[in-house]
Amino acid sequence: MYPLKRNRRLRTGEAIRSLVRDTIITPDDFLVPLFVVEGKGIKDEIPSMPNYFRYSLDLLEGEVKELWKLGLKSVLLFVKVPDNLKDNKGTEALNPNGLMQRAIKTVKNICPEMVVMTDVALDPYSAYGHDGIIENGHVLNDETVDVLSEMSVSHAKAGANFVAPSDMMDGRILSIREALEDEGFINTGIMSYSAKYASAFYGPFRDALDSAPVDLVNIPKDKKTYQMDYANRFEAIRETEMDIDEGADIVMVKPGLCYLDIVRDIKNEVDVPVAVYQVSGEYAMLKAAAEKGWLEHDAVMMEQVTAIKRAGGDIIASYFAKDVVKILNA
Repeated sequence: MYPLKRNRRLRTGEAIRSLVRDTIITPDDFLVPLFVVEGKGIKDEIPSMPNYFRYSLDLLEGEVKELWKLGLKSVLLFVKVPDNLKDNKGTEALNPNGLMQRAIKTVKNICPEMVVMTDVALDPYSAYGHDGIIENGHVLNDETVDVLSEMSVSHAKAGANFVAPSDMMDGRILSIREALEDEGFINTGIMSYSAKYASAFYGPFRDALDSAPVDLVNIPKDKKTYQMDYANRFEAIRETEMDIDEGADIVMVKPGLCYLDIVRDIKNEVDVPVAVYQVSGEYAMLKAAAEKGWLEHDAVMMEQVTAIKRAGGDIIASYFAKDVVKILNA
């Protein structure tokens, strides 16, 4: 008799489909990026990221309360640094009363149980928009790592649970881990951007923080000398394993959707949680297509985040987090 096995029996209705579903999305899957600015009473929409905002510290409090109420328990902080505080050495990054340090304290004061992760890179603080110190047209590795290590300790002192180095300098995980240990921050974790590609999908994010590389003589025009070549696959595994050996607690692949093969490769090879960053360009593309009526926003959004988790993402850093969870909670 043909056919004895009918796979469609498990697809006949939503109840049975949900009963046998492999991949389940929950609020616990998400890490929420938050952009912070100086000032008061500021909730400034980012033009290239519709319905996503920069917050001053006073309004950040309300946003954090809302996230917690929705069941979103982890945030990743980024700061937009005023131009007058930028230089080539990341001096402001080490200010104990800097915007990042105050943002950490603000979140922890309003919601002590919230997991606070912090961006560790020099591009928000750099007059040149790069993740490191520049000399004679080159991004210096070791000198940058020294600053990143001090920066991480400063974040830990302010109350960060995890530091998240996003710079892709060689050896920075070991240096940061040793710096944290030397200062007694044995429980401060490291989420390393281990496989961060030199991607064209970061444009809206750089608009949000005014952190794009500047167009000047003797300044690298892009970040390809330190972020990974998007044509490379096996390098991602090597980078990730090195970061784990140096002390990373969580590893990240960035961007997301175009790199799900990398996510699965890494998930198959490592025994630490794998984070995936669904980046600003991915967010902006869906928003633009939905505005045109070309795609159904919520359906595509849910399909995208499910694909990221299905590929092996244990943690999803996403600008869609609130929208997804509101659907889940409905």
